[in-house]
Amino acid sequence: QVQLVESGGGLVQPGGSLRLSCAASGSIRSIYTMGWYRQAPGKQRELVAIISSGGITNYADSVKGRFTISRDNAENSVYLQMNSLKPEDTAVYYCKLHYGMGYWGKGTLVTVSS
Repeated sequence: QVQLVESGGGLVQPGGSLRLSCAASGSIRSIYTMGWYRQAPGKQRELVAIISSGGITNYADSVKGRFTISRDNAENSVYLQMNSLKPEDTAVYYCKLHYGMGYWGKGTLVTVSS
């Protein structure tokens, strides 16, 4: 089994920054693509950013230039640096490990509000 635990969410004012972390543990025998997703109230879950085992990244258009995904393979961790946050970034942010059917964390809430 694989467990993913997100942290770093919270309340931030518009224009502020947050850094999310996701630590993977359990039966991980290789390096897999990992991603950050988010789900706002009343909306479907959407991809925010993804990073391959080789470090290739891809971002949703809505966060390009503001968010940066990175990873530490030795620590089985992935990070999301979020800058210039907007109220529309408010959501629960989930980490996903792309292996098999995929493994999800329980999410961390990010609220952008003045």
